[in-house]
Amino acid sequence: MKVPLMNIQVQYDQLKTKIDDAITEIASSSKFILGKETEIFEREIAAYCDARYAVGVGSGTEALILALTALGIGKGDEVITTPATFIATAESISRVGARPVFADIDRDTYNIDPGKIEEAVTPRTKAIIPVHLFGNPCDMDRIMDIAGRHNLKVIEDTAQAIGATYNDKKVGSFGDAGCLSFFPSKNLGAFGDGGMILVNDGGLYKKLRLLRVHGTSEKYHHSIIGFNSRLDNLQATILTVKLKKLDDWNERRRRVAKRYDEELKGLVETPSEANKGRHVYHLYIIRVEKRKRDGLMKFLNDNGIESRVYYPLPVHLQECYKDLGYKKGDFPEAEAASTETLALPLFPEIKDDEQRYVIDKLKKGLKACN
Repeated sequence: MKVPLMNIQVQYDQLKTKIDDAITEIASSSKFILGKETEIFEREIAAYCDARYAVGVGSGTEALILALTALGIGKGDEVITTPATFIATAESISRVGARPVFADIDRDTYNIDPGKIEEAVTPRTKAIIPVHLFGNPCDMDRIMDIAGRHNLKVIEDTAQAIGATYNDKKVGSFGDAGCLSFFPSKNLGAFGDGGMILVNDGGLYKKLRLLRVHGTSEKYHHSIIGFNSRLDNLQATILTVKLKKLDDWNERRRRVAKRYDEELKGLVETPSEANKGRHVYHLYIIRVEKRKRDGLMKFLNDNGIESRVYYPLPVHLQECYKDLGYKKGDFPEAEAASTETLALPLFPEIKDDEQRYVIDKLKKGLKACN
């Protein structure tokens, strides 16, 4: 049996008629950028995410860059974030001329440890970017408290966590901005790149709308230096179709995760749902001893089960950030997670027999690796 880590083809197969009709309508109109389809999706995603406004942009990475820019973060500033994330989180900080400053993670949730954030604040700190990693909400009460006491901006990296909640409120709506990614493999995925910035402040919303289209609200008249970063109508209309299924898909992810939890209890460390949080399991991450992890992954892959490490090298140890002066041992929890964690197949449409196969092979693999 072959079991992929995720299967985006089956989603398209389920919604093929609606998606194809929506694509045909866009093609027939020849209106591809910043049209009514994008406006409709922006309104719907803002309402879904408990935000007042939403601004569609070209990717999740560009959402972070534009949010930082709109909030005035730039050269000489420091932004605190996690070293256990995809490079885009830190990369966006660097792209606006600021310096990424890392704070270690909580061992159980893999999210940034609020206590470590406090230790990293300096007079140059201007913002915090918490990452709701793998779909698990960060401790937003503590993060917002720290931000308030130190007068810091908060930009939530919600790329992996659309639909997750903290205190029954959607993540992405707590800070000054929330940034979404619609990369095809995400819980809500487009047919290419796409991103969204969630905001509640009307002035910030207007500035972001200027920034995404070369700093203009009137053609050929530019009030600020901007970018070319726009969510196109094709992606917007596809995402509008898929958004209607998102809650159902996320609930199915939670059911699959619960079965893994029950079957694997005592054999491996299973994910820990954040206090006050509702995990949407973009990825299902188990934890095993370092000496077993790579052997287990090979065993699973040899048996047709796709598994993967997120992420094998923490951001502070990446070559592109050697100039920051961090070294191995600076963030022990993030470093340990990179050597001990493994993602198992999880997607809403995974079949019972597929998951049963993964569980059975995992148990055999653990014995083989002893």
